Amino acid sequence: MTDEPQSTRAWATGARGEEALGQRLDKLRLSHPGIYVLHDRRIPRTTANIDHIAVSAAGVFVIDAKKYQGRPSLRVEGGLFRPRTENLMVGSRDCTKQVNGVHKQVDLVRSALKSAGLEQIHVHGVLCFVDADWPLIGGAFIVDGVHVLWPRKAVDNLLKPGELNDQGAQHIHRTLASSFPPA
Repeated sequence: MTDEPQSTRAWATGARGEEALGQRLDKLRLSHPGIYVLHDRRIPRTTANIDHIAVSAAGVFVIDAKKYQGRPSLRVEGGLFRPRTENLMVGSRDCTKQVNGVHKQVDLVRSALKSAGLEQIHVHGVLCFVDADWPLIGGAFIVDGVHVLWPRKAVDNLLKPGELNDQGAQHIHRTLASSFPPA
């Protein structure tokens, strides 16, 4: 038993997941020149934040870290006679609203890049489930354009080749750092 409300405990658990992923991204940044990371960035005129923004040759990655129990999965319904829907499930919990949250963050980052004349840059939405029950083989998937994966797979995506050189990545990093101040 605890006197803390459930929302306070949930926030603390999420913060630990965010921090663990942040440490992993920082290690990656130190060992791989050309990768730039911003942590816990405030969305202007709101109380919301973006957990992590990473820039690499492969583009910009808007990463929302979650520390949920259960196995992430994609549930597809409908199709032939009714509209097809994709839902993100973690265990038996419907977490599709998390996908919508990542879309909003990606749109804000794209808007900031467009304002700086960088609308051609690829922006990837990522939901990274820390400590989830991932299978030994496979497991990562895309739901409504958002990558759903675990920390190691997020690192793999950042290391993929792409069109951005180091100077371009630095410029994008500076642009996003000024658009989204520290929270």
